[in-house]
Amino acid sequence: GSIITPLKDRISSQILTHYPPDPATAAEITLAEASIDRDVPGVMISDDLRLLIEEVTFAARESELVDQASGVSARVAISALELLASNLERRALRLGESPVHARLCDLHMLLPAITGKVEMVYEGEQQGPEVVARQIIGEAVKKVFERAFPAVGRELGSGGEDDTGPYSEIVAWFAEGNSLTLSDEMPFHEYRAALAGVPGLLELGATYGDGEAATCLGAEIVLEGLHQHLKLARQDLDSQVSYREMVKFQLLKPRRRGPRREDVH
Repeated sequence: GSIITPLKDRISSQILTHYPPDPATAAEITLAEASIDRDVPGVMISDDLRLLIEEVTFAARESELVDQASGVSARVAISALELLASNLERRALRLGESPVHARLCDLHMLLPAITGKVEMVYEGEQQGPEVVARQIIGEAVKKVFERAFPAVGRELGSGGEDDTGPYSEIVAWFAEGNSLTLSDEMPFHEYRAALAGVPGLLELGATYGDGEAATCLGAEIVLEGLHQHLKLARQDLDSQVSYREMVKFQLLKPRRRGPRREDVH
């Protein structure tokens, strides 16, 4: 843990922080401490989303761009959960929907919870706190994706096509020039319809959990997992996130060869 210097000076004792051993334990602590009861009924944050928030905190504690000497306290997850609940409340009031379920694309609203409570090292400050926060969220989603879904192929097929296993239909759809844009401001029926437009995506998402909300959350995790594995490109646009084909010029361009022996004089 980290020594809390002000307490040491005040009570003449060394106080060490101790992190929860796993995301499930951390989620229980966060739920007990966070203020997420809202006047608007129907605000729904699934256990899977709460665990994902804890994964973000764990990823921050492993990041080389975060000052680990300062530590990453439980306040990060608590603030993130409270911000998420507030964003769902705003969507419920704006769209008149009930219930409203948390989505993966809601996580961009959690950036202040990370940037405001995490100290960056010099390299992190150079990249920018928001950029680092997005990287941390991406690493957390990648861990969840790798636990919940089949592995992504890394080799090229005999015809040069990307061998992505169960994701080949999804990647091929984007390779045809299609793109997908999601927003935390979309009504649920539009949000689901956008995901359903990608062949095979909702079928994979359905393996993540029961119910429409869990299926859509799983579908978003698949998209972000493919992005983290460099199969899809992602662009963040204010409250929107857009997925499109990943340009593979680095994979397909010929390798640079050194001089041949007979050319060396």
